[in-house]
Amino acid sequence: MLVVVLMFWLATGVALAANMKLHGTLVEPPLCTVSGGKDIDVDFGSAVGVDKVDGANYLQTISYQVTCQPGAGSWGLGLTVTGTVSGFDTAALQTDVTDLGIRLLQGSKAWPINQRLTGVDINKLPILQAVPVKKPGVKLKEGAFNATATLLADYQ
Repeated sequence: MLVVVLMFWLATGVALAANMKLHGTLVEPPLCTVSGGKDIDVDFGSAVGVDKVDGANYLQTISYQVTCQPGAGSWGLGLTVTGTVSGFDTAALQTDVTDLGIRLLQGSKAWPINQRLTGVDINKLPILQAVPVKKPGVKLKEGAFNATATLLADYQ
């Protein structure tokens, strides 16, 4: 026991000190714009059948662009669609029609609303799609529908 205490005392009795310098440069990521700052319009047309809304029919590709100033390649670009989530599908935006949503897809897989998509390549943007969906077991009523959301491109 005495040997352990003596070794501890000897090891801690000799201390060397060195000054530390910490430095860096703060930078802001390059500015990016989505679709030139203009609205992205996805039109499902005027003939969406109330009995044909099934999450597959009426699938539309979302046309968008992301343009960034030089230097964006070294940053971790991500995409998020923010909006009101339907009460029956976490990947669907709520429309102004009860029990009708617009499901978003990324690479043919459901993309939950308000969930950030990471690892986005500015030179090969992911394919985004939208498709009408209804709450299971309900009968939709005829009428126009709308949904709104924001497509956000950001860095982390």
